[in-house]
Amino acid sequence: MDDTYYMKQALAEARKAMEQGEVPVGAVVVCRDRIIARAYNLTETLTDVTAHAEMQAITAAASALGGKYLSDCTLYVTVEPCVMCAGAIGWAQMHRLVFGAADEKRGYQRYAPQALHPKTEVVPGVLSEECAALMKDFFKRRR
Repeated sequence: MDDTYYMKQALAEARKAMEQGEVPVGAVVVCRDRIIARAYNLTETLTDVTAHAEMQAITAAASALGGKYLSDCTLYVTVEPCVMCAGAIGWAQMHRLVFGAADEKRGYQRYAPQALHPKTEVVPGVLSEECAALMKDFFKRRR
């Protein structure tokens, strides 16, 4: 299994979000070649601005592992994390972050490029066109 496979799993989560009227962002956490958490945006459902896919996935992964540090894990997310999520990824000491579409308006790289843990490896652009198309589709339908 490779980054493309796991990003496709995150895209499946993003599609679930879209079906529920949520902004279509999906995430999975992989630890030792096994998905230990799946999540998607729930901000509308939970009326909680912090219920981003990444936050949901980090919480579920920490629960699955029984600890707050995810230093053996990779987070796959369809869109570049925001500053809040990047901070959580940093505090969780995530080993790798793999994301699809860049977020030039709200992404962490624009506002807080140092938010991640210094040892976190970042792999941007995996299935970026597919991830971006899902977002564009969603917002086009809403307008």
